[in-house]
Amino acid sequence: MKILVTGATGLVGTEIVKLCLAKNYTVHYLTTNKVKIITQNNYKGFYWNPLVGEVDVNCLNGINAIINLAGASVSKRWTSKHKIAIRNSRIDSVRLLYRLLSKNTHQVTHFCSASALGIYPSSLTKRYDETETEINSAFLGKVVHEWEQEVDKINDLNISVSKLRIGIVLSKNGGALPQMIKPIKLGFGSAIGNGKQFQSWIHISDLAHMFLFIVEQNLSGNYNAVASTPITNLEMTKVMAKQLKKPLWLPNVPNFIMKVMLGEMSTLVLESQYLRNDKILEKGFVFEFDSIEKALQDCLNINSGRV
Repeated sequence: MKILVTGATGLVGTEIVKLCLAKNYTVHYLTTNKVKIITQNNYKGFYWNPLVGEVDVNCLNGINAIINLAGASVSKRWTSKHKIAIRNSRIDSVRLLYRLLSKNTHQVTHFCSASALGIYPSSLTKRYDETETEINSAFLGKVVHEWEQEVDKINDLNISVSKLRIGIVLSKNGGALPQMIKPIKLGFGSAIGNGKQFQSWIHISDLAHMFLFIVEQNLSGNYNAVASTPITNLEMTKVMAKQLKKPLWLPNVPNFIMKVMLGEMSTLVLESQYLRNDKILEKGFVFEFDSIEKALQDCLNINSGRV
C-alpha cells in the first residue's frame, strides 16, 4: 500500500509513519518546509503550500490512500491571529487536496482525515456517539464542523471518506501529557475547575493503529477516536499522581483562574465531552491501551506497550 500523509512530521503523523514503514507501506508526505524533504525508497517528501494553493502533483504517484493531519496546533494561545491560523490551516489544506484530486489522474480510493472531539457540545451528563447532530457553539466546535464539511466534499470525487474525532492524545513524546503531569511532578498537582468534566483520551499507539485500520478496511464515516474509559479531570489527576507516586494536597484550580491564564483556550480543559467508541469496536478494532492506568504506565515508561 502507498499512503500520502499530511502533517507527517507532527506528533501523531510521526507515529503513523513509523507504523506504515513497519508494515512495509510506502509513505509520501507533504511539507511546507523544503528542508524536511527526504527521498528514500519507501519514504518521500513533497512540497506544498496551502496558503497559496501550491502542491507538487508527483505526491500522488501510485498513492492508494490519503491520511490528512494538517492543521495548526490548538495548544498555542488563541490570539486573534492564531485563531485564524487554526481555522485556515485546516480548511485551506483540505481544499487544496480536493483540487489536487479533482484535476489530476490518481489511484486514491480512500481519504482519512483527523477531526476532533471539540465538535461535540460540553456536557457532564451526555454520552456522545457519532450520530450526534448538535454542534458545539464555541470557537473550536465551529472550526471542526467546518473542517468536516470540507472533508465530506471529497465524497463527490468517488473517494471513500472517513474522519476520526480524536480525543486527548497521550504520548511520551509530547502533546498534552507532559503539560498535564508537570505540576504533579513538581508537587503542585490539582484538579481543574470542579474536576467533574469528562476527558475522553486515547494512547497515541492506538490512534495510529486506528488510522491504518480504517484505511486498510476502507471504512467510511465518522469515528470517535477514544479509548473505552473516559474519566473525569479529578480522576485523571488522581491516577497520574498515583503513577508518579506524588501527593495531591492543593485545592482545585478555579475556573476563573484558568480563564485568566488561558483566555478562550481554557475551553480545552474546562469543557466536558464523554465520547463512546462502540462504532469502531463493532468494526473489529482492538485497543492495546484501553485503561488509563495501562496507558499512563506506558507513556511514563513504567512498562512498554505495543511496538
